[in-house]
Amino acid sequence: MTIDRVVFAFAGTLVLLGALLAWLLSPWWLLLPGLIGVNMLQAAFSGFCPLARILKHFGVRPGAAF
Repeated sequence: MTIDRVVFAFAGTLVLLGALLAWLLSPWWLLLPGLIGVNMLQAAFSGFCPLARILKHFGVRPGAAF
């Protein structure tokens, strides 16, 4: 897998997890998908993604976006 696919899979997993936890436990868990969304939006404009940098450091193959 490339960095791009890992980032998208990780973000999607956290968004679904946050929605599930909000449904089961508390609406405060909606902060998690909100923060993921804000991070994805800033990454679209700035090109900086903390997870992509971490994955690059661990030797994951680069993709088209990161």
